Amino acid sequence: MIKYAIILLIAFISFQAIAQNNFQNEVDDIVHRNDSIWDNSKETIVFTGSSSIRFWTDVQERFPQYQVLNSGFGGSQTSDLLYHLDNLVLRYQPVKVFIYEGDNDIFAKIRPRSIIQTTEQVIQQIQNKLPSSEIVLISAKPSISRWKLKGKYKRLNKRFSKMAISNPHIKYANVWDIMLNGRKVRTDIFIEDGLHMNTLGYDLWYERIKPFLP
Repeated sequence: MIKYAIILLIAFISFQAIAQNNFQNEVDDIVHRNDSIWDNSKETIVFTGSSSIRFWTDVQERFPQYQVLNSGFGGSQTSDLLYHLDNLVLRYQPVKVFIYEGDNDIFAKIRPRSIIQTTEQVIQQIQNKLPSSEIVLISAKPSISRWKLKGKYKRLNKRFSKMAISNPHIKYANVWDIMLNGRKVRTDIFIEDGLHMNTLGYDLWYERIKPFLP
């Protein structure tokens, strides 16, 4: 029985390593792009996380008074960000980091508690190497295609909010409420897949995130 459990554990670890390495080419491309535009003499702000960040292609234009790097990589989960944190975030020594993860984790049936534990590891690594950096956790967003999971997303967001309350270096940007029409998700802020946002959706995000970049 013990031998069987060890085999399962090894298989799980190997699967996780393969899954995380599947992002390596994309991460390499992101690093190459960001390295080519990064001016290390200027304070840097990094937006990172899954495809909702990746597709925010005009984030620098929306905040022109700052040097903003987008290191979002599509389909990622919190564990993937932890794995690639050095290259996507820490190498640029940002004064502020915006993180959007948890959306794909919930869809992959990972429990909110496990997501929070991994998020805490991400935060710990950032604070260890960049103790004065501020971290902004962007709440999981509601979406048409994943609306049936809204209860789990709301529980995750409550945990994100509590993390921000207990740590002065963490802030919480709630984008959930502004994407609703009453008690249902708005349908005019998404592209055809019902998951990713159109320009109107990013307009809402901009209004909610703008106060964190005075």
